[in-house]
Amino acid sequence: MAIPPRRFVIDTSLFVNPHARENFGKDPSAAVRGFVKLIKKRSGGDFFIPPSISKELRNFIGEKEAHQLDLYVKKRAPNTYALYLPAAVLNDFIEDVRHRINKGLRLAEEFAQDNRPENDEKLKRLRDKYRDAVRTGLVDSKEDFDLLLLAKELEATLVSSDEGVLKFADKIGCEWLNASKFYDLLKNSK
Repeated sequence: MAIPPRRFVIDTSLFVNPHARENFGKDPSAAVRGFVKLIKKRSGGDFFIPPSISKELRNFIGEKEAHQLDLYVKKRAPNTYALYLPAAVLNDFIEDVRHRINKGLRLAEEFAQDNRPENDEKLKRLRDKYRDAVRTGLVDSKEDFDLLLLAKELEATLVSSDEGVLKFADKIGCEWLNASKFYDLLKNSK
């Protein structure tokens, strides 16, 4: 089954999320090697990664794998001065952040009012609950935003398993594919 050449913008989660990378390799370095092996066989299609994501990914993989990725995946930063995003998207984002901050504040207040002595366990629970309340499902980094903007600019398919990135992609009209399905797409479209 051949599909027409497409452009893909790749997220770090393709290689570091265990569920997304499982068909590519058992760890991030092996996943990069498996990915490169597959795309070398593929005719057509362009693969892009923002420099900020490339830098982030280097924290998880070896130099050899980083070099391989550099040979087959184009680095490109989004043109942040030329892209348009509707004000409604930013308005929704600000409302979402405000809601999450208030939820995080309520969690911290609960923690402060709980006078039980097992402080280390309480801190761990607070961190987990706070992270879930404030960060899960939210674009929470420059790297995430670079991904979205580059996919929008290139009219490319965004490949990620990050909930917040995929949710925001919907809001700005970006085509996306959950990273866990990317292996099957590449494998079935040589």
